[in-house]
Formats: sequence, C-alpha cells, structure tokens
Amino acid sequence: MDFNAIRNLISRYCTGEENWVDSRTVYIGHREPPPGTEAYIPQRFPDNRIVSSKYTFWNFVPKNLFEQFRRIANFYFLIIFLVQLIIDTPTSPITSGLPLFFVITVTAIKQGYEDWLRHKADNAVNQCPVHIIQHGKVVRKQSHKLRVGDIVLVKEDETFPCDLILLSTSRDDGTCFVTTASLDGESSHKTYYAVQDTKSFNTEQELDTLRATIECEQPQPDLYKFVGRINIYQERDEPIARPLGSENVLLRGATLKNTEYVYAVAIYTGMETKMALNYQSKSQKRSAVEKSMNAFLIVYLCILLSKALINTVLKYVWQANPNRDEPWYNEKTESERQRHVLIRAFTDFLAFMVLFNYIIPVSMYVTVEMQKFLGSYFITWDEEMFDDEIGEGALVNTSDLNEELGQVEYIFTDKTGTLTENNMEFIECCVDGHVYVPHAICNGQILPGALGIDMIDSSPGPDGKEHEELFFRALCLCHTVQVKEEETVDGIKRGIHQGKGTSFYISSSPDEVALVEGMKRLGFTYLRLKDNHMEILNREDEIERFELLEVLNFDSVRRRMSVIVRSGTGELYLFCKGADSSIFPRVISGKVEQVRARVEHNAVEGLRTLCVAYKLLTFEEYQDICQLLETAKLALQERDKKLAEAYDAIERDFILLGATAVEDRLQDKAADTIESLHKAGMKVWVLTGDKMETAAATCYASKLFRRSTQILELTTKRTEEQNLHDVLFDLSRTVLRQHGSLTRDTFSGLSNEFQDYGLIIDGATLTAVMKPDQDGSTGNYKEIFLEICRNCSAVLCCRMAPLQKAQIVKLIKFSKEHPITLAIGDGANDVSMILEAHVGIGIMGKEGRQAARNSDYAIPKFKHLKKMLLVHGHYYYIRIAELVQYFFYKNVCFIFPQFLYQFFCGFSQQPLYDTAYLTLYNISFTSLPILLYSLIEQHINMDILKRDPSLYRDIAKNSLLRWRIFIYWTFLGVFDAVVFFFGAYFLFDNTTFTSNGQMFGNWTFGTLVFTVLVFTVTLKLALDTHYWTWINHFVIWGSLLFYVVFSLLWGGIIWPFLNYQRMYYVFMQMLSSGPAWLCIILLITVSLLPDVVKKVMCRALWPTTTERIQNADKLYQGHLSEFTPLSSLHASHHKAADAHHLNPRRSEHPSKKLMYTHWGGGADYCTFSSSFGHLGLHSAYSWGGHETSV
Repeated sequence: MDFNAIRNLISRYCTGEENWVDSRTVYIGHREPPPGTEAYIPQRFPDNRIVSSKYTFWNFVPKNLFEQFRRIANFYFLIIFLVQLIIDTPTSPITSGLPLFFVITVTAIKQGYEDWLRHKADNAVNQCPVHIIQHGKVVRKQSHKLRVGDIVLVKEDETFPCDLILLSTSRDDGTCFVTTASLDGESSHKTYYAVQDTKSFNTEQELDTLRATIECEQPQPDLYKFVGRINIYQERDEPIARPLGSENVLLRGATLKNTEYVYAVAIYTGMETKMALNYQSKSQKRSAVEKSMNAFLIVYLCILLSKALINTVLKYVWQANPNRDEPWYNEKTESERQRHVLIRAFTDFLAFMVLFNYIIPVSMYVTVEMQKFLGSYFITWDEEMFDDEIGEGALVNTSDLNEELGQVEYIFTDKTGTLTENNMEFIECCVDGHVYVPHAICNGQILPGALGIDMIDSSPGPDGKEHEELFFRALCLCHTVQVKEEETVDGIKRGIHQGKGTSFYISSSPDEVALVEGMKRLGFTYLRLKDNHMEILNREDEIERFELLEVLNFDSVRRRMSVIVRSGTGELYLFCKGADSSIFPRVISGKVEQVRARVEHNAVEGLRTLCVAYKLLTFEEYQDICQLLETAKLALQERDKKLAEAYDAIERDFILLGATAVEDRLQDKAADTIESLHKAGMKVWVLTGDKMETAAATCYASKLFRRSTQILELTTKRTEEQNLHDVLFDLSRTVLRQHGSLTRDTFSGLSNEFQDYGLIIDGATLTAVMKPDQDGSTGNYKEIFLEICRNCSAVLCCRMAPLQKAQIVKLIKFSKEHPITLAIGDGANDVSMILEAHVGIGIMGKEGRQAARNSDYAIPKFKHLKKMLLVHGHYYYIRIAELVQYFFYKNVCFIFPQFLYQFFCGFSQQPLYDTAYLTLYNISFTSLPILLYSLIEQHINMDILKRDPSLYRDIAKNSLLRWRIFIYWTFLGVFDAVVFFFGAYFLFDNTTFTSNGQMFGNWTFGTLVFTVLVFTVTLKLALDTHYWTWINHFVIWGSLLFYVVFSLLWGGIIWPFLNYQRMYYVFMQMLSSGPAWLCIILLITVSLLPDVVKKVMCRALWPTTTERIQNADKLYQGHLSEFTPLSSLHASHHKAADAHHLNPRRSEHPSKKLMYTHWGGGADYCTFSSSFGHLGLHSAYSWGGHETSV
C-alpha cells in the first residue's frame, strides 16, 4: 500500500487545501539529471488533446436517448405508447408512437450535427502542426502528440500549443511580445521574459545540451498566477536554482508577436492548460418557458390521472348491478369473467388514461420545436443586425432559448472589444494648469489639416516652457513602448512618420501608445530603445539620448510606474506617471490645485487621466536605490512584498508636472444601448480582466456610471487598510441607509429621487468574498455582497479571471430571486461566463471566434443587443406564451366533453369523436393557425418597442405564464367544453331533427360537438391576433374550410380500406338540419362571449401599458410617430431625467475656443430622457404600419 499517497490525502483534506501544496517535476527535453543529484522519477501527464465534444460514436445513441427521455413529456408519451401496445385501448398506438418517434429523431439529428461540428473543430486544433526539438533537430508533429517536457519552437504570429516556460528568444535581451486577446480580452502586446541562465541557448544543438528540471505547482485556472523554479545542472553537482513567475509562462491560446522565434518547454498540456481549465463544460440550457411548460404538464397529468381514476371507480359502481355489467349486446368472454377484478380495474384505468391522454398532446412539443427553429431565422434575416464592416449578420447557434431573450434581468458584459473598440485616442494634456489639445489623433492615423497645437488659457512663461518640455520628455521616456521597424503589423499598415518610413508603436498598454503618439503630435517623438538608450526627436529635430537605468513596472496596487534615466548631460531623473490618487499624496511641489481641477473635469467626462511627476536624483541616492531594488529582486520569499516596499520608499517627494487625458473609444451606440437596457429594467454588470482605472473610465463613458453615481469600492487596496468583514458591513450600511428594505429593483435606476450607487470589485477581493469560512460555509459574506449589489444600479468587476466571471454569473443566477442572466463577450476569456449564463451571446470581434462559436447567439456589434432583446426577445416571448396557454386551452376543450360523455355511455370507454377526428385535431385542424401566430404575431409595432424600452418590463419575470393566467385559460377551456357538450345535449333532448322524424345518433352528436369545438378554438385565436396579414387570413379561414371539406369527403365516400363505415353521411345529414346550424352558431357565440366581455372590461377599466399603446396605435391607424407622447400612455408617469446632468462630450461645448476637432465615426454619445415625449429621434417611424414585417 502507498502510505505516502494516504498521508497526502489526509494532509490535503484535514489541514485544508491552502496548506497543502502539490507540485510536479518536469524534465526538460526528457533528459535525466546528472547521476547523484536527484532521483529520476518520470511522471505520467495527459497528452495535448483538447476535447470539447459531448458524445462519441459509441455512446451517442444511449446517452442522447437518456437525455431526451429525462424530459417529462417524452417519458410520458413513451409510457402511453407502451400501454397502447400492451393492452386493448380505444385508440391506435400509432397516434402516440409516430409523433414521439418524429420528435426524438429530429432532436437527435440536430444535437448530433452540433456535436459533429465540435468534433471537427477539436480535430482541427489537435492536428495542427507544432515544431519540437529532438536530439538537436527540429521535428514536426501534430499538436495532440505534444508531451510535458518537450522543447517547442514557436515562430512569429503562431499560437502557443500548450502552456510553456520561456527558455530563449530571438531577441538578445531574452524578451518576447505576446497578445493574450483570446485569453483575457486584451489585444495589446505584453512582454514576457526568458530564464536568465537559458536565454543564450539560441540553437537546437545548444538546447540539446541543456540539463534542467522545472518544479512547479499542479495545474490551476488562475491566468495571472504561477509559482515554480528551474534547476539548471552544470559541471558542478549543485544546480543553479532560479525562481519562475507568471512573466515566464506563455499560455495556450496566446500569440507570439514581433519576435522572430522562441524556444520554450511544455509544462501543462491538453485539458490541464490554464485555458482549458477556464472552460466550462457545455451543458444543456432550459428556458423559463420550458420550465413553466413542465410545471403545467404535471398539473395536467394530475388532472388526467384523476379523470381516469374517477371514471374507473364510477364504472365499477355502475356495473354493481348485474344487468348493467353484461348487457345482451356486450357479453363478456370466458377469460374476461375469470380475470381478477383488480387486474380488470387496472386495465380499465389504463384504457381511460389512453382515452384522455390527448389533454397533453405530443403535437404541442412538435409545434414548439418548429416555432423555435423557424422563428430563429427572423434574427438571421434581420438586415438591421447586419454589419457591413465584417460582412456578416447575427447567427443563431441554438434556437431553444429564443423566448429567454425576452426575460433577461441581468446582463454581464465584457469590456474590451465588447463595449469598447480597444482604440485609445489622446485628447489633451495639462502642464502647470495650461491645457494642450492637439487635433484628432488615433493610434498613428493623422487627419489631413490637423497640424498644430491649440492652447487654452495664457501661454506659459520661461519657467513654464522648461516644465512643458520636461513634461513632454517624461511621457516620451516613462513607458514600456516598443518601436516596430517593419512595414506591417497584423497585416495593417501603421505609419508614424508621414512619408518617412513605416515605424509604429506597440505596447502592453494601448493608452501608453496613445500618449507617446500624442507627444509626437506635440513635437516630441520617441524614436527607439537602442543599446539601453532611449532616443527622442525634439521640436528642433535634434536627437536626445537618455540612458535607461531602471524601470519600476506598473501594478494595480501602486497604480503608477516609474523610470530612472540619465540625460546626455549626466543628470539623473526619476519620472513617474500614475493615477491621480497615487501621485498627488507623493507630491511636495508644483501647481497641484490647477492640475487637480483639470483631472477632475476630465474624469467627469469619462476620460482616462494620468498624472506625471519627477524628481532629480543625486548619484548617492541612485546608488541607494540600486541596492534596495537588487535586494528585493533576489528575494525568493515574499519577493512581491519586498519590491512593493522598495518602490514605496523610492517613489516619494515628487515635483508635479501635469496630467494627461486619453479616451478609450466606445463602440458605436454602446452608451445608447446600455441606457435602453437600463430603462427596460435590466441591470448591467461589466466583468473585465482590465485594470480598475481603465474599466471605470469606460463605465463613465458608456453611461453605466453617471455623474451623480456614488462609487463604492470593494478592492484589494481597501481590504488592505480595513478587513473584509468591516468593509462589507460599511458598504451594506451605506446602501441600505437611504433605501431601508427597498432594493434597486423597486425603482428605476434613472430616478433622481434616490442616491445612485455603483460598486467596483476586483478579482482578489471576490475570491475572498467567495472563500468558505472555517466551518465550510460561504453564506454570510456572499449574502451581504449580493445585498449590496442589489442596491447598486451598476457593478464593475475588474481583474477577473475567466472562471471568476463564470462564478459571478453563477452567484447571481442561483440567488434567491433566480433572475434570468445574459452574458456577452468577444474573446475566449468570456466563454466560461457565456456558457454559465441562461443566455450566452458572442460578439464576432477581433479577438477570434471562440466566444461566437460557444455562444447561443452571435452578433456583430454590442449595439445589436438592443434590438435582439427589446424587439426579437419581446416578440418571441409573447408568441410562445400564447402558444403554450392556447395549446392547453384547446386540448381541455377537446377532451373534457369526452370525459362528460362517459357519464352517458355507462363508462364503457366509448369515444365521443371518430378516430380520424381524434388523430387530426392537433395535427391538421388546429395546428397551423397557432404555429403561424407564434411566428409572425406583433402585438405592438417594432418601432415602438425600440423607442420605449420600458415596455420590456411588462413581460418581465415570466409574467404571461404565471399560475393565475394558466388557471384562467384552463377554466375558460372547461367552461367552453361544458357549453359544447351540454348545449348540444339539451338542444338534442327529445327533439327530431330530420324531415322523416329520425333522431341523430351518437356519432352525429359527437360530430356536432367537434364542429363547434374546431370553430370556437380557431375563432378564439383570431380574436387574440393583433397583426393581420394575408397569410393569417389564409391559414385561419383555410383551416376551417379544410375541416369542412375533409368531413364532407370522410363521410361522403365509402372507404374500402376501413372495416367500419360509421361516419358515412353523418356530416351531410347534420348540415342538412336547420336546428344544427342554429346550435353551432349559438354555442360558438356563447363560448366566446365571456372572454370577449372580460377583455373589453379590462381594457376599459384596468389597461396595461401595452394595451394603452395598442389603443393609441389603432387611434392613429398604425401611424404612431415619434412625436406621439408615449409617456402619456404609461400607467404611471416616469420622471424625465434632467438632460443637463448627463455628461456631455468635450466636443459639445459651444463656448470653448476651437481647440478640439471631434473626429467623425466615433461612438454615439446621444443622451435620452426617460420619457419619449421629450424626444425627437433622427429617423421617423411614421411609415411603419400594421404590415411591418420582422
């Protein structure tokens, strides 16, 4: 027995996961360490195969059948079908078996095809070629054959096939540049570092001589964390140990950029890579409507069982009299007499079950499947959701969730590439209170005629001139920007110098590029970093050289970065740039108040601001700094903490120079979309892997946070100052102080009567909130956190790992309200939350197609979400809600007369209707009208739905499928059924109907009831239809005509293949009677009258917002234009938001001097009041009438 394994398990589960550290040893190149150094224990690791498919060839049939028969309806129909096969029942097994077989087959084909596509995608990934170093040579292999320990050669623009430790690169300094867009959504270039002792191994032969092992942690999903060390064996016995961190790890899915090649060793492969660990398994999603259908189904099953039980009991009560038990026309056989009474009773019970089973028709599920499948094409055909830039429209990957688009309460959106274009634009800089605003510059794209500098206020004096140039130099030097001297990058020409070559800037931070380009427009051009010297071209076209001595990198806790440089004259400068909150407290001189005022002004406008400061160093100070940094960098224990302390000691006593403002351009109409979603009652959360400052600025620009919003921070910085428990309770008290027990759901987020709160939380704090307590419960903190979130109009989660995004979605999804959630993103880092949410939407952006492939729906741009939810989602929900309720209603009308009939036929299981009518009622006579209604019904014009998002609130929380409405439809069906049966019964009583005095028989009675039934349920649907087209008329009146024609043919011909002719001439004889016509018309009128009276009274006395707008639209004859005050039609008037408190863009200040040119093609920052009565939209809707198609 392996006692070590037992000891590890005990230590793992008894002392806690945190204290138990597991590790793996990787032998680089599969070479054993030198003899006598350590034991060579090869470990087994998975291969590099990626599996995202659900089925295999062997398990598809059993697994798929198991999943399908887990659905209550399918299992029920299977039981009914088996009962019909086993015992003698009044109806044929084909009536249940054929529709069930059709549904199961179609669903299996659909799911099999989707999984085949996943297999195909997996094979494409697993079979792509990779280059491996073996015995000093480059060998080409398929990706799935890659093993842990293999040394891999990756070339520029190739994607890393697994998680790797960087050994060496084509660059002399051992660095390489990587884009991690498909992992964390950031398309900027990040710098990674080779191990210092291996960066000189630049050939296959040299790498073949490398003997080293890597000890690292076992795979875990955190993208930003890695702990390990490398042991390099040389001539002497003792190995050289070097620490490894996340800066040495190249993750699967990232792409090598602007580096010719790298050599790296595989440490995690296949499903153990961080990317794979961050993927959720693709589970079957069920819509709220489907759950309601299942609940209704259970109710109707109970009704069915009770009907069958009542009839069975009453049958044996009736047959207690021997004369009734065996009438002369229906004597029992000998075997029937000898059968035990319980067996006979059970057989009769099952027979009644089969007779009444039409109350739950399988055709409803067939119709729902067809409605979802055909209805999904309206999204793909929508021309307004087509994007000319990428040449694609919206895609539907699953049609099962169409109606869920109309029920969304929470939206979780990514930031980079979803809300923004990830395209930074330099707006202005402020030096000692003087503001410099160049014309529009965007990542090197310079507009013609935009040459020159505009300045606000007075020009600076001689001292100011010196500070101005020092500020420009600081921004040219304090960054990590690289200069690329090639013609193209990523296939796009990006020039800096007009007509002077094709260099361009790349950086891990897009705003750094924008700042350096902004300085170029203001006269100072950063040229290159060469031989550790940074070169600048100043305004006089002179090249200045600064020696780069130290870089103090940016981190999210410090929120600043610094460089130490030596000028050509020997002066030592420490330049620092960072967030205002991290710079101002460290400043001892400079025009702080003027700069602070400008920073606050720009922050209000949603611009990203940075402050710049400097100090001169003496040589002694510089030597002390070097010593301090060296000590911290060499520490193996608590290295991050010691570096933070060193940075804190160095970055002090600054002289303030000024500040900058940069804009991360939003996608077109992103702000308008978010505002509409808020008005529709949805809460929008932004989940991003980006820095807090960047994300917060975007939230302001997109109107997620408003000028009046009070920001609450639940971040690492705050929890370091105060413990998490106290912070949570402080925030809870803050948000509940004003609202008491009310939550934000009680009132509109746009109201001025309440304080608006916005919450910002980072990934590390979220981990602490979700972390189990000592007793294993997480309830306490999670509940407080959820309570805070409920009272905030918007929430921003930054520095989120992909799996944390999914955890946030799951937390809200399973909270006590169980709200419907939607996640939208564009990168592979968003896949987990897209799969976790009730509805997942992928954006076909620049970050690859992983999100679009794994989503339920894919759209080209964020702005298309507005129409998808407010129009398509609204229509889908209205349509399917009516479909479900109507189907149950028409089948109660259908089967309840059959139940009543048993009281008049001695409970003999005699059908009231002919077999043909039983079979065709749901398949032909009443199926097409409701299918067409569920595809094209528009209860309100789509232009009105777009203009007034608050109409979305009317259908929220599954309001049309609540129990009250369901019970109303059921009782309406029972009432109509009683009218059909007893109306016909009493009109027939003691009456002769034909000229020769002949009485109508039982089949004529059943046919009369059936005729009234078909006409009533079809006309009921016609009364519910608001949107009439020629197709509606054709299908509704055509269905009634088809019933009449079929009945005439069915009863007018002696069919040779039938063994009975009981329906011969029945229908014609019925129609030849005047009283029968009177009976049909009278019963149809009486059946429909109560529902009509109820609707008229409710519309007159208690109209909903939707009904008010329908009445107004009819009043205007379908031409309700944008000048009609829709706000006056609402049941309760919403206060109009003050348009002036919304943040105007810089370009909207008419009083300013002409300092700023607003470049066309930017985002739509139009602001809207909450009442459409005060709006004048740019496009008229007056042309849209009733005939507007989806």
